[in-house]
Amino acid sequence: MNKIEAILRENGYAIAPEADREYVNNLLTSWEEDAEKRGGVSDADVDIYINILKTMSIVIPAPVQKSKQIMTPDFFTDFPAQEETELNYRVFMIFDRKDKSSLPHHVYGAFTNPQRGLAFEYADDEQIEKIEIAAADRRFEDLFNALGRKHVYIRLSGNTVGNEFQVYRIKAETPPENDSDDENVNAIPYSEIDNNLLQFTIEHLRTSIIQPTDDDAPIDMPFQTMEDIVMFMDCAGNSLPENIRAWAKRNILAYGQQSSDADEKRHAKKALSMMLNVSFGSKNFAAIDPDNARKILDEELYGLDNVKQRVIETIIQVNRTHTLPAYGILLAGPAGTGKSRIAYAVAKILKIPFAVLDMSTVRDPEALTGTSRIYTNAHPGRIMEAFYETGSSNIVFIINELDKSDHEGQHGNPADTLLTLLDNLGFTDNYMECQIPTNGVYTIATANDLDKISKPLLSRFAVINIPDYTPDEKKIIFKDYSLPKILRHMDMKPEECIVTDSAVDKIIEMYRNFSGCRDLEQAAEHIAGNALFRIETTGSGSVTYDTDDVTKLLG
Repeated sequence: MNKIEAILRENGYAIAPEADREYVNNLLTSWEEDAEKRGGVSDADVDIYINILKTMSIVIPAPVQKSKQIMTPDFFTDFPAQEETELNYRVFMIFDRKDKSSLPHHVYGAFTNPQRGLAFEYADDEQIEKIEIAAADRRFEDLFNALGRKHVYIRLSGNTVGNEFQVYRIKAETPPENDSDDENVNAIPYSEIDNNLLQFTIEHLRTSIIQPTDDDAPIDMPFQTMEDIVMFMDCAGNSLPENIRAWAKRNILAYGQQSSDADEKRHAKKALSMMLNVSFGSKNFAAIDPDNARKILDEELYGLDNVKQRVIETIIQVNRTHTLPAYGILLAGPAGTGKSRIAYAVAKILKIPFAVLDMSTVRDPEALTGTSRIYTNAHPGRIMEAFYETGSSNIVFIINELDKSDHEGQHGNPADTLLTLLDNLGFTDNYMECQIPTNGVYTIATANDLDKISKPLLSRFAVINIPDYTPDEKKIIFKDYSLPKILRHMDMKPEECIVTDSAVDKIIEMYRNFSGCRDLEQAAEHIAGNALFRIETTGSGSVTYDTDDVTKLLG
């Protein structure tokens, strides 16, 4: 029995009794000679040999004799999170190197077919070497199996720590070309995968929020073809909720049916691309540090101590339940008082991405819910687009101008759509035709006039009223926040634009009938712009503004 025939028997096949033995021996001997010239038989070679022999009806099934050297899937386990400073990524695979020398930082090769036992093969000194896996992150099992079945050529990056080689990055590479002069020697039959798709899949599988390196970061939307979508589902389908996984399979099937027209295929692909871009993470939210939360709010805006305290008290229940509060926050108050800034600060405190929806521009519920795919120009709604753009099912949904939403449009009241979202019972977009879980969505709305919001809508929020700033508070905001901010934006030094205390008092008096601080910031920009013009045209190093100057400039 030659080496190739032994490999066939290890994989459950034997030469058929009726096969022409002389022809088979010559064929197997030729393959073995070619393999020896290349340093051995690769796992990809084995699959090719078996497929060829099966096609020619030369082999028949036989009892499998598994090699004792190949690991079983028992090495898949739950990996703990590591400190970000230790490695760029979490380690997701470990090779045992007790009896062998250290591996280089980058190792090029391919995973073996999981049907024969998952391992990693690479070329070393013109010999094909197989590395046994000691441990691997359970989340990546389907990905490793898919890469092994397809024999995708990849680069593993890692470090040797003691007797272990710890892998923390995978990158798809172009398979090397055969540089041998012998025409009978073929390169190992590796296959390829788009690295952009691979990196997207890896980041999707990770639960830790760790930024990829510039070389490996996904660029734009990775799903360029339906083959990309199928590959992603094969590798990471188990990371999707059950209903979305079933929905994706139905859409893939519909795309492949001959009866589907071009519009149906286009809509199915677009819907899949959007849905699969959403990462459905854990609903177990991390505890909030009250001191850090207050610090974040203080950085966003001055004063409003009672409002900040109320905001923290509303979301602090996360510390006990590890779930988001049942009710969102409605920030009500005059324009320019910092309502939107508070909303952005809450997203930062909760450490989840945010999406912004301006209800003053919504006149039709379909703008939020999308349109049915039966129309050629069908499109998803803004709520679905928010999930897609943030790439997460856990988001802070900031709804600005909520008091502008409660009105009847051509197809109904947009506010009715918001009720479904706010109840956290799941949201279904007409274009997607699939329910997205919303228990990871926290809604923060802003409004100027509570009287214009319907009672059903108002009952979904914890209302926090934001008062206008006092003249003394506005004076501090102008001096310590608005003017310095504008000067930094214009790349000006504080000593280049000086506003006296009496001039600040005059500015506050001039804008006493304006709510909030937005007009004060515009006044600061006007003054700073005038100072910069005078410096550039006169060569002066500094401009000072007194009461008469600001009266003349802003009056």
